[in-house]
Amino acid sequence: MIPSSLTRIARAIDAELTGPGADDVVVDGPVVIDSRLAEAGSLYVARIGEHADGHLFAPAAVAAGAVAVLGLRPIDGVPTLVVADVQDAFARLARFVVDQSPDLQIVGITGSSGKTSTKDLLAQVLATQGPTVAPVGSFNSEVGVPLTVCRVTAQTKYLVAEMGADGIGHIAYLTKIAPPRIGIVLNVGTAHLAGFGSVEAIASTKSELVAALPPDGLAILNADDERVRAMQAVTDARVLLVGTGRDADLRASDVTLDELGRPHFLLHGLTDDPAPVPMALSLAGAHQVGNALAVLAAARELGVETQQALTALQAAGPVSRWRMEIFDLPGNRRIVNDAYNANPDSMAAALRAVAAMAAGPDRRTIAVLGQMLELGDISYAAHEQVGRLAAQVGIDVLVAVGPGAEPIGTAAQALGVPVRFVPDVDAAHEAVSGMMEDGDVVLFKSSRDSGLRYLGDRITAEAGGVVPQ
Repeated sequence: MIPSSLTRIARAIDAELTGPGADDVVVDGPVVIDSRLAEAGSLYVARIGEHADGHLFAPAAVAAGAVAVLGLRPIDGVPTLVVADVQDAFARLARFVVDQSPDLQIVGITGSSGKTSTKDLLAQVLATQGPTVAPVGSFNSEVGVPLTVCRVTAQTKYLVAEMGADGIGHIAYLTKIAPPRIGIVLNVGTAHLAGFGSVEAIASTKSELVAALPPDGLAILNADDERVRAMQAVTDARVLLVGTGRDADLRASDVTLDELGRPHFLLHGLTDDPAPVPMALSLAGAHQVGNALAVLAAARELGVETQQALTALQAAGPVSRWRMEIFDLPGNRRIVNDAYNANPDSMAAALRAVAAMAAGPDRRTIAVLGQMLELGDISYAAHEQVGRLAAQVGIDVLVAVGPGAEPIGTAAQALGVPVRFVPDVDAAHEAVSGMMEDGDVVLFKSSRDSGLRYLGDRITAEAGGVVPQ
């Protein structure tokens, strides 16, 4: 965080300042919500969550080096910013940091899927040009965005803000904390459909990012998604379309996947030269092409030299865990752990990528699939469609984990795919461990709370792979 006195912070967030020596305290360390992450100079934000009252951990944060606490009540013997609403104060603190950084370039990214991968790609490209702050993992909520913003320092040149939502108005709220000049909308899908009620409501919420852009800003929209394309109507900012359609301003053609599932394609429109530019990405999955186009458009808008952007993008690798993580193991076996989250679109992308990886001889594909959560009324049909697609792309064996994944297995089995139905993650571990052979490509894919990401880690480690900590 940009070093600031508690007195100044108190004025910015409308807090009462209490505790010994509070007027002389300067916050010059990170802002944290986990007392275990506190260090010298930290400000500890005492949130009250579903399972714990953060105020109870304030002494531990102070013992670890925190110089002050932001909370609902004074903490004995500790400089405290006392507020009526911790979340509101936290958001105002983040906006205070932004307002101290008039030259900070902010890019907002949203979409039903691909936000984290795109954020990671863009951050790697921009980091070649100057200090860049981007979320850790998927910090894209009303808590994650302020946490990310508060990592900005006086030297930060770029802020990449991933913006998620569980309901209408959420993204509009986040844009007030981190007001973007560039907005990227990747897609409108069915993730969190149960909470929104309709795909139209999801589209409306994603469009809040575009509507928040200033007139001198840039909206980067996926031309291949009609709902995203329609967001041109809600902004006064310039619009740049990216995709595979002929009318996209920045376009990809001739997309293929290599034996590692990595996309190769021709890039059109990045420069005035009409000749296409051959591109090859280091990440797996054809869905990364659209992410890459959005990144290049944003980098160009921010003044990154063309060749530097291309070189950095092609070299960019996975950063956040459990997103198409690939582990090559003894016996020519490969684990693909993409089980941080799942919706119909990301399931399809992962299945196609794994099928491409096993296109050579003597390779078998095993898809270990769990439930996709929060799909509401379309859940059963969406799971059936995943099962049919697994058969269509040539998955050799499918393991359906848990009752929620049964429609996947039933639909795949009806089209001739051998399916193992298992009740839980432990049973899946036994089944997969017993069936893996040399040459297999094994995909783990489910929504986060289905737990398959940890199963993927466990089997990877047991097979001789090194799992990141």
